[in-house]
Amino acid sequence: MVLVTPTPIPTEKMREIELPVIDLSVGNRSEVSKLIVKASEEFGFFKVINHGVPEDVITKMEQESFKFFAKPVSEKQKVGPANPYGYGSKTIGLNGDVGEVEYLLLSTNSLSISQRAKTISNDPVKFRIGFGEHSDSQILTLLTSNDVPGLQISLEDGMWFPVSPDPTTTTAFSVFVGDVLQAMANGRFVSVRHRALANSYRPRLSMAYFGAPPLHARITPLPELVCQYRPSRYRAFTWAEYKKAAYSLRLGDSYIFSTPWQ
Repeated sequence: MVLVTPTPIPTEKMREIELPVIDLSVGNRSEVSKLIVKASEEFGFFKVINHGVPEDVITKMEQESFKFFAKPVSEKQKVGPANPYGYGSKTIGLNGDVGEVEYLLLSTNSLSISQRAKTISNDPVKFRIGFGEHSDSQILTLLTSNDVPGLQISLEDGMWFPVSPDPTTTTAFSVFVGDVLQAMANGRFVSVRHRALANSYRPRLSMAYFGAPPLHARITPLPELVCQYRPSRYRAFTWAEYKKAAYSLRLGDSYIFSTPWQ
């Protein structure tokens, strides 16, 4: 996914916060495990460094990705599905019609059209380009990005925290707890809500790996995390069931907190 970098949104609450960075090269695996658990409980997000993936591999991935996105649209479409869900192009009018009237008015009253365009550009929140607020449905997401900011996570209602690039390394991976892991942990881990915002300064590149269970795997809270004082918060479900339900809703809707899964 390539985006173009963000500027702060003045009408939203933003605050800097020190997010956990975990060094996987530390010899004490027990201590590393504790740090991962703590970060998953408090943030649902953390970064890992010294993970063992060679820097030249990450650099090559980035180079090849930029080469691909620089290709003409016709070339890029060859590697995608023939009829991608959720994408398309259709001309519509202000009232949801096909827009013939607006098309005719454009040649007779172009000034009014240009004035309306100015009012649209004055709304930086509603018309911001990027990938909107959501949580990931899977177990875990591993993400690597170039040194361009844009990623944000939400830990409190209405409060967004920027995930700034690490100035000391270009190979850090961001790790997101997903909905399925939250259910497996019986709510102990948090499926973090996040988004990526863009502007026109520098292109942002993100490459993500989504770890998901087999389609018909039965997902339920781990027995070790269920007791008399902490009963199961989620009913058993399969990944196929949850995936179908999650993808039927709007991007920003909360799937794991909806009633059928609790």
